[in-house]
Amino acid sequence: MPEAVIVAFARSPIGRAGKGSLKDMRADDLTVQMVRAALEKVRQISLDDVADLHLGCGLPGGEQGFNMARVVAVLLGQDRLPGVTVTRYCSSSLQTTRMAFHAIKAGEGDVFISAGVETVSRFTAGSSDSWPDTRNPRFAAAMERTERRAGPGIDEWDDPRSDGAVPDAYIAMGQTAENVALLLDISRAEMDAFGVRSQNLAEKAIADGFFAREISPVTLPDGSVIAADDGPRPGVTLAGVAELQPVFRPDGRVTAANCCPLNDGAAAVVVMSDAYARALGVTPLARIVATGVTALSPEIMGLGPVQASRQALARAGMTIDDIDLVEINEAFAAQVIPSARLLDVDPFDDEKLNVHGGAIALGHPFGMTGARITATLINGLQSRDKQFGLETMCVGGGQGMAMILERLS
Repeated sequence: MPEAVIVAFARSPIGRAGKGSLKDMRADDLTVQMVRAALEKVRQISLDDVADLHLGCGLPGGEQGFNMARVVAVLLGQDRLPGVTVTRYCSSSLQTTRMAFHAIKAGEGDVFISAGVETVSRFTAGSSDSWPDTRNPRFAAAMERTERRAGPGIDEWDDPRSDGAVPDAYIAMGQTAENVALLLDISRAEMDAFGVRSQNLAEKAIADGFFAREISPVTLPDGSVIAADDGPRPGVTLAGVAELQPVFRPDGRVTAANCCPLNDGAAAVVVMSDAYARALGVTPLARIVATGVTALSPEIMGLGPVQASRQALARAGMTIDDIDLVEINEAFAAQVIPSARLLDVDPFDDEKLNVHGGAIALGHPFGMTGARITATLINGLQSRDKQFGLETMCVGGGQGMAMILERLS
């Protein structure tokens, strides 16, 4: 059976939504630039060799609608290149890599593009979840319960299924983070410490030139070039973030300093069969070892990485001790901290977990994040001379996803 290997990647800088460096970029145009940048790193192949273009997008509507993958293919000049746009919210472009992995394992192609994009700045033109009166009224009581819990005086979370009620499938992500913090008693102080850690590690990584090795510059419509992430802030301290007010509940624990912002960005990964790579003389960067996807209550979706990672590890015949670097997407410190602990990883281990910072500092363009973390994980394995890496994230609606990579070069 063929192996699926990653031979190249490219990711854009990450812009802050609404006011950042990429606010004037359309998602399709941004994706085109990243696909081209990734393919330029593998001169032995061209777009003519690509079997399918898989594009992850968290909210594929508005400018991100119209099966954007095919729009991108046509913009690339490839009318014959199939394309599919996939949403699994925050893991959309990990899902697309998984699809390429499965297709190669099945012998149904040798070269695939797995890309991901989200331009929240452009949501003014609409998104897939923005239309009024489209939610199923069967969740009315659940949504009312969520609204009540967003008020003051809430000190615990109970699974509504235990009372025969339906969980809120539409619950806002910030509310799920507050639920997890209550359920597992994650303190505001610990969440703030993790947020500061993310910023401080990203600051160091930038100074060391780490992210410059994975970022492909973006040319804006006005011709100017952007080559650095907007989000990381130098000199962030615990004393500074302690003054911030809660964002989602009046007496909550989630603040702007311990959760990710809203962002714009795109990334692309070239996935190839190992046999085809050998035939062309292409040196693979990493092998996809195994993946996992699981689900849990939508109201505590932040714990999704736990079972998904365990599933991927079991499929690989590995344990967490076999993994050198772990990347858990930092949607909220409230969920990364307990997810790491439940996986027997110290959330403050600067040698294993999110060692170059994460989405709290860098940002989290939903559809981009899976492919961005893949790039960062491979970059980290290379720079630290490590072998195995685990990428995982929680997913809106109550899911988790994970992938294990083995560095090959």
